[in-house]
Amino acid sequence: MKKVVLMVKKALALAVLPLALVLPAFFAPVFASEMPEETASTNAGGPSVSAQCAAVIHMDTGEVLFVKNGEERRAMASTTKIMTALLTLEEAAIENREVEITREMVLVEGSSMGLREGDRLTLRDLAVGMLTVSGNDAANSAAIAISGSREAFVERMNQRAQELGLENTHFETPSGLDGETHYSTALDMAKLAAAAMQNPDFAAIAGSKTAKVTFLSPEKTVTYQNHNKLLSLYEGCTGVKTGYTKKAGRCLVSAAERDGVRLVAVTLNAPDDWNDHAALLDYGFSKMTTLTFDESNYSCKAPVAGVGEITVCGSSEAVTAAIPVSQQGAVRRVVELERFLYAPVKKGEQVGKVRYLLGERTVAELPLLAAENASLPERKPSWWERVLAFFGLAG
Repeated sequence: MKKVVLMVKKALALAVLPLALVLPAFFAPVFASEMPEETASTNAGGPSVSAQCAAVIHMDTGEVLFVKNGEERRAMASTTKIMTALLTLEEAAIENREVEITREMVLVEGSSMGLREGDRLTLRDLAVGMLTVSGNDAANSAAIAISGSREAFVERMNQRAQELGLENTHFETPSGLDGETHYSTALDMAKLAAAAMQNPDFAAIAGSKTAKVTFLSPEKTVTYQNHNKLLSLYEGCTGVKTGYTKKAGRCLVSAAERDGVRLVAVTLNAPDDWNDHAALLDYGFSKMTTLTFDESNYSCKAPVAGVGEITVCGSSEAVTAAIPVSQQGAVRRVVELERFLYAPVKKGEQVGKVRYLLGERTVAELPLLAAENASLPERKPSWWERVLAFFGLAG
């Protein structure tokens, strides 16, 4: 009986062996790609970069033009100060108050704008120190001055991250020094930079090759050189921030504008970041085009209830919009004009609009204007109203 069992087991083993050799060939494709399908298509024909993680987005719409490991959580070093400086400048816009530097504020390692205990300067000037020479002392000082402690300010940073939809970002320090729970991603940093660059004061500072800070005490003016060499190396660069720690490697967030197209590029842990960003931005611009929309020749007749018709014309001003090259043929033009207008209508009054849509998103809009006045005709009094008026009884 034991011999029979052994013979059966041996036969089963021989039968299963060919299947074991064949099955992996059927199931291997499931594991063949580590990159999501949408990421692979975004990278088609894209640049080769040294960065561990990278992304390029259209600043105004958030359209992702290139991504490499875009959702991988990594340390982001002093690019953290994009958030710190943004919150500081928003606070300064309410009250650009004077800050007296304390010993606690300057007890921080790393890059510095040279603050000393007893110095006095404004919140805005602390933001200048963050965005130019990446002052960790400036970031610490602003955090404590605004929220009372670094920890309280970090809570504020994380709250804003949630508001901006930065789902893979968590801050632990205002300066960007490494921490166990201090991380972000290339895509999140791109979103953050796009939001920050909407702040005119932030954009002005981040885009300056040099900036002056006026110390209130001791009285002096110091000129700081921006660490972001891309402002000189890449034509059209408008900002934003460098970063480095041993753990994070070289990190860089940049913004650039060309022919009305505004882009943000991010690299995390990039040994050759300057060249990476030139390649990424060039690629991003190659994927975008600017379209001009003009309705100055538009004209139609529109009925006015109880009056007749008036002429409606398009605005004499044109508008432009940045569109992905691959989608420019997909833009739809929609005229929005009511079937009937109602008097009174004044010449030059907007009575409708023309919208240009890419999918469900409006990329441009132009008004339609009344080319003439339309008033209700003066109503003649009824015979009874005339009788009452004759006897002076009209109300």
